[in-house]
Amino acid sequence: MAEPVVVGRDVWKIYGQGEVAVSALQGVSLEILRGEMLAVMGPSGCGKTTFLNCFSGLDEVSRGTVSIEGVDLHSMNDRTKSEYRARRVGFVFQSYNLLPVLSATENVEMPLLIAGVPGREARQRAHAMLTELGLGERLDRRPSELSGGQQQRVSLARALVGRPAIVWADEPTGNLDDEDSRQVTVLLRQLNQTYQQTIVVVTHDATVASACDRTLRMRDGRFVS
Repeated sequence: MAEPVVVGRDVWKIYGQGEVAVSALQGVSLEILRGEMLAVMGPSGCGKTTFLNCFSGLDEVSRGTVSIEGVDLHSMNDRTKSEYRARRVGFVFQSYNLLPVLSATENVEMPLLIAGVPGREARQRAHAMLTELGLGERLDRRPSELSGGQQQRVSLARALVGRPAIVWADEPTGNLDDEDSRQVTVLLRQLNQTYQQTIVVVTHDATVASACDRTLRMRDGRFVS
């Protein structure tokens, strides 16, 4: 059986204090196995994005522990945590989050350069990843010169190029039309299977969830199934 790559124990995230305190996560415990593709679904405001932010180390937890590959991100200082995320964690967002002044290649090689990979190797790896995702003829295009589906492929390439321990995808098809959404879903599954890449997808889309190994549903800051 695959080992867990992410382990959360009794995780709480509370915003505010006293009478105005809101518990966005309420005692969440979860193991995410290496190589699995997991969907997290639920209505707006149920805590899905808070879950992603807390379990990926983007946000601090109020109580409980979260570890990735046995490393407790929340015990690190900000610099060490940022360096670890750059090396071992990938992110894909609904809004792509590409830098508009950079080419597709430059957007993809950036996390490698931040992680200390030499420039020539970073460029080669970025080209190879983009080509694998069908963008070999658009390596030098800026985001404004790409369709939404192509921009999301660049975002996927950026998240995966460093072969992280886990990729977190927050509504990765939310801004795409049906065909681009289908293609990105297929790509996520192919990349998961080809590289045994652990991927967690926060989504409203039942089609995306159906492509995953497991689906968990959130309600009021808890997993209900």
